[in-house]
Amino acid sequence: MGARLDLFSAASAEGAWTVGEVTKRARAVIEAGLPPLWVRGEIAGFKAWRSGHWYFSLRDQSAQLRCVMFAKQNFMLPAPSDGMQVFVFARPSLYEEKGEFQLTVMELLSTDQGGLWKLAFEKAKAALTKDGLLDPARKRRLPPFPRRIAVVTSPDGAALRDIQAVIGRRWPIAELIIVPAQVQGAKAEGSVCSALNRISRLPVDVLVVARGGGSIEDLWAFNTERVARAVAAMPMPVISAIGHETDVTLCDLVADLRAATPSAAAEAATPDRVEVLQQCGVLGQRLARALRIASRHVVERLDRTGDRLVRSMDTRLEKSGALLTAHSARLDALSPLRVLGRGYAVARDENGKILKRVAQLPAGKEFRLRVTDGEVNGRVQ
Repeated sequence: MGARLDLFSAASAEGAWTVGEVTKRARAVIEAGLPPLWVRGEIAGFKAWRSGHWYFSLRDQSAQLRCVMFAKQNFMLPAPSDGMQVFVFARPSLYEEKGEFQLTVMELLSTDQGGLWKLAFEKAKAALTKDGLLDPARKRRLPPFPRRIAVVTSPDGAALRDIQAVIGRRWPIAELIIVPAQVQGAKAEGSVCSALNRISRLPVDVLVVARGGGSIEDLWAFNTERVARAVAAMPMPVISAIGHETDVTLCDLVADLRAATPSAAAEAATPDRVEVLQQCGVLGQRLARALRIASRHVVERLDRTGDRLVRSMDTRLEKSGALLTAHSARLDALSPLRVLGRGYAVARDENGKILKRVAQLPAGKEFRLRVTDGEVNGRVQ
């Protein structure tokens, strides 16, 4: 017995496997014996690496399993959180380097109605509501006559062509600034935020963020909290036109105006030049009529003012004439001629000096005597 044990031990030692061989063989056995399957459990220890891979544990009351979901499977999904009940469709395998049994997840669904999308949407919406970004009072009015309109959308999508056609028809004088962005896929979130950041430094009157319809996965970039906060922080009014009329995204909720379609967004951003021209014509007619009325009133006021001025001048002249007559009468009463007219005379010497006394008239003195109707020469006898 002891010899057989020694021989068995020796034989076993000589044929020992390496650790790598064991884990490799175990992985092959597990993957061959266990096909991909659906597993339900609670997420714990969730971590998203910079590579895009997700690592977490799936557990229930009695056990837990290590899980990995690579970036090429999860790039269209919102990240789950710890404590979330989920279904995973996964392939059982073994991580050879650590000898750990794990599930390689290919699909991940929430057990709640609406799935991961609804849970992530509600979580982000709650955060935005808490910060007041969904408050209707913060929404701004659109400018009535924009000079510069910026558009963030895919340069190859139908949304851009619709916007260009509508603006070209309604308000062609506006300058259209197109900032291209990826609006779908793993890089859409960062691309949209980068485009918004570029526009925030430009002198733009109104911004349109748009993309055509699609599935919830296609529209998800506009449901992320990062994009919603970037839209809310824009310095100019924002019109959001994401998806079809029935699609409502977080971008729609924080924007100053939600449009059902990209074409509707372009209409909301611009006035109709035909209507503006008609209004200008009506205003021109009203202005001309107002000017005619105002001119007539001015002429009438001038006429009335002229009449009052003439009457005032006539009155003033009458008063002045009467005053002048009174003064003339007074002056006439004081005139020496009037005294002479009553029978008096005035003697003057050769120099015109009035001779008032007898002493000024010695014998032989020549003088001139002023009487009422002229002068005569005289000499003292």
